[in-house]
Amino acid sequence: MRKSLLSLAVLSALVLPSYSFAEDAPVAEPVSPHTVAYIVGLYSQYVFRGLTQTGEEMAVQGGVDYSHSSGFYAGAWASNISWLEDASAYDNSSIELDLYGGFRSSIGDTGISYDIGLLQYIYPGDKLPGVKSAETTEVYGSVGYKWISGKVSYVLSDGAWGFRNADDTWYAEANANVPIGDTGLTAVLHIGRQDFDGKGNSVFNYTDYKVGLTKSWSNGVNLGGYYTDTNAKKTAWTDASGQYLGDNQFTVFVQKTF
Repeated sequence: MRKSLLSLAVLSALVLPSYSFAEDAPVAEPVSPHTVAYIVGLYSQYVFRGLTQTGEEMAVQGGVDYSHSSGFYAGAWASNISWLEDASAYDNSSIELDLYGGFRSSIGDTGISYDIGLLQYIYPGDKLPGVKSAETTEVYGSVGYKWISGKVSYVLSDGAWGFRNADDTWYAEANANVPIGDTGLTAVLHIGRQDFDGKGNSVFNYTDYKVGLTKSWSNGVNLGGYYTDTNAKKTAWTDASGQYLGDNQFTVFVQKTF
């Protein structure tokens, strides 16, 4: 009987119109090579390479990132700032806009990843007479293995954040993002060195440090905090309002990615 039923099933498959099966069969949707991700965050302040950009005041940040399966990517990111007005360099300057693009991939099955790209820092506002534009162009490259990475950023533009003749300025950093078991917690460790090129600019060179902890959930919410400090000279990095930008400080944040 079982053999007869099997024979009947085979015969039916041969004689029935093919569309009767096609209507019931699930159609697999093609996997898109394109990915678009968004991020928005609320920070107690915006710290960039150890220096506060918002006068230790709150920052709202957000960005969009496009990635292709080939490894190419591009994106935009923005935050409120106050440092240009605090330095009496700009009027009506409250936003930093970053535009970037590059290529990231990995080397076979070695676990080694790499990333190269170009980044443009844009600072809308009214530049005061005699002040060098803060807009800066950097090329960067990084190499990573598991939870450690190293990165070098190199200035291509003539000026760097208002410093004149500062092309060849560079920033080198080492980072470790160490997962703590299966808790969703990650320990964050960072050290970086900012070196300004150009006559008289070496007084602004400094090293910065960061130690932090983040917690991530599967719904895209990230919560964290970190401590930052620098050895930047107070005489060089105290703005017109009297605030020392490189002071040691704590920052807490909440992010949402989707």
